[in-house]
Parts: sequence; structure tokens; C-alpha cells
Amino acid sequence: MARLVFLGCIAYLAVGLGQLVIGTVMEPMVTAYGIQYGDGGQLVMNQFLGGMVGIMLAPWLIGRIGKKILLLSALAIMVVAQTIYVLGPSWETMLATAPFAGLGFGTEAVVGSFIIGAAVGNANVAMSRVEVFFGVGALLMPFAGAALISSGHWAAAFGVVGVTTAAALLLWVLYWPKILDRSGGHAADEAERKTPAGNRSRAQAWTVLAACALFFAIYVGFEMSFVHYLPSLLVHNNGLSDSTAALSLSIYWGAMVIGRLVSGHAADRWGGGVYMLVTCIATAVLFILMGGLESVWATFVLTFCAGLSMSGMFAIALVFANRAAPGMTERTTSLMMAFGGIGGALMPRLTGWFLDENGADATRWLFAGFAVVMLAVILWALMAAKPERKLTQSPSPLSP
Repeated sequence: MARLVFLGCIAYLAVGLGQLVIGTVMEPMVTAYGIQYGDGGQLVMNQFLGGMVGIMLAPWLIGRIGKKILLLSALAIMVVAQTIYVLGPSWETMLATAPFAGLGFGTEAVVGSFIIGAAVGNANVAMSRVEVFFGVGALLMPFAGAALISSGHWAAAFGVVGVTTAAALLLWVLYWPKILDRSGGHAADEAERKTPAGNRSRAQAWTVLAACALFFAIYVGFEMSFVHYLPSLLVHNNGLSDSTAALSLSIYWGAMVIGRLVSGHAADRWGGGVYMLVTCIATAVLFILMGGLESVWATFVLTFCAGLSMSGMFAIALVFANRAAPGMTERTTSLMMAFGGIGGALMPRLTGWFLDENGADATRWLFAGFAVVMLAVILWALMAAKPERKLTQSPSPLSP
């Protein structure tokens, strides 16, 4: 299990770098290609659409070609796509390559299902641990990107992603975890069938999954919109240089890394339902404040706090969704991440268009609206699960 978590961390590091690279170099890329922010959003959208297809096909592909070939192929595709990006091809080629880069990012869903399936009662902590490395990758990319932007070689940021992914691929080839070769169902699924959550009615389970799917769409789309356009907001509102604005992402992801170090333990201690509710409320309040406070320092402080509040949402909600429907870890994980891919594809495109049409000030309030809607959806998910347990009980509906 330790080897699986270690290799998962390396894979998530590569995906974290890859998810942030376009947002980091958005300003110089828009200038170099002579395009608008909406076009940059299209590139993000194409990546997420490719990722969505890969994630949806993952359970079927695991049955057809096996876990090992699927994961190694996804990492190899990601290496090739990043290599094409770094060569600076035409914009049409960039857009055509993006879906294949997205397929590579589907590594996150595959590895996530492996870890949740093998972790049994430690899924919150195990997933939070690998999510830390996603955050580390996202934290490092703005620093690497800022340095490369300053030196006039912004496209080399894609090379950083490619090299890291190639290293991850090599490590998975050399140290493939034998725990994944065991036959039979996931240990976590078998354990969940013995809990009250395993006896949840089918109708209730599907209601909870529907709410979770919508939550993932909004959360991933919101987060990707924010991290891809925060530097642009700071350039337009506060007059920061492209490289300095790119570093603002390190504030958000630095907070993410700190938060993810403790989020799994906090969710186990408080109950996952309480954890999700409190963090969604905090996020809504922070982005409403961000809409009205436009100074650089206020934005930086609120961005750091938002990173803390959002740090554990993805991992804890993913565990919650899997516990709502025990016995189908790979399908549930793929479904949740596929809906995350839908949000990640559509919402940055919407945000780019909105920024072009309405400006930076209005876009801040758009983010506040996203946060409020996300809070409403998690309330629906928790209320749907409430008949099984009260939110204040331990374990909560998120941790049955």
C-alpha cells in the first residue's frame, strides 16, 4: 500500500503541474498567438473534454486491457502531448493536441480509484496525501512559469510537465505495486458492504451520487476558472506584470498544500459532512469578500484563505461519493471525475468569454456566484444522505 501511495503521489505531482501550466502562461500565450481569453479558455475546455472521455472509458478499458497498460498508456500520451505543446505549433495544432493532453490527465482518476479501492478505512487520509502532491505540482508551476516568462521562454513550461510525467512513467514501470494485481473486488468495497452505508437504498444512493456529480462539476470548473484567470485579473485590475501575476497562483496552491496535510484527519475527526459544509460556507464568504475588495494585498490574503478552505473538498467528496455506492469504486470514481471534467471544460470557457465581455470586476463577482452555487449543491448532497445519519454524528454521512 505504501508503494501505491508513493507512486500515486508522483503521478498526482505531474498532473498538478499539467493542470496549472496553461493558467500560468495564459498572458504571454494570448499575446504570442494574438488570441483572446475566450480562445485560451477553449484550449482548457479541449483538455478537459479529452480527460472526460478518458475517465468515462477507464472502467471499461481496465476490463479490456488491464490496469497497468491503461495507466502507463495515459502517462505516455501525456508526455507526447506536452512535447508537442513545447514546440510552439500553430494555434490549431494546440487545440487539436489538447484533448490528448486531457486523456493523460485522466491518470488522476485511475490512480484515485486504485487508492480508494485499496485503502479501506484510511481512504480520507490516503487520498488527502496524494492530493498534497497535486497541490505541490500546482504550487511549483507558477514559480517555474514566472522564471520562464521572465526569460522569454514561456513555452518551456510545458517541457517541465513533460519531463516530470516521463519520470512518473518510468517509476510506475519499474516499481508497479503488486497490490493492484490481486484478483477480486476492492477491499474498501467489501468493507463498506458491512456498514450501514452499504445498506442505503438504491434510490437514495443514486440521489446522493447525482448531487455529488453536480458538486464535482461545479467545484472543478470553479477551481480551474479561478486558477486560469486569477493572474489576468491581477494584470487588468492591479497593473501587475505577467510574471508577478503568475506567482499569485503559488499563494493559492501553497495554501492548498498546507490544508491537504490535515484535511483527511480533520474529516475523520469532525465527520466528513460537517467538514464539507463548513469549508463550503467559508469559501462562499471569502469569494464574496473578494468581489468587493480589489487591492492586491486583500486579493492575496483572501486567495490564501480560499486555498485553505477548498484544500480538502475534492478528496473528501470523492470518498463520500464512493461510500454512497459501495461495490463500484472504479465506476463511481470515474463518474465523479467525468462530471468534474465537464465542469472543467465548460466553466473556464464561460469565464474567459465573461472576462472578455464584462471585464475583471464583474468576473470577481462571477466567482462569488460559483461559490454560492457550490454551497447550495453540497447542502443538497448532505440532506440527501441525512436520513441515514445526522450530520453531527460521528461518523457523518461522508464517513459512514
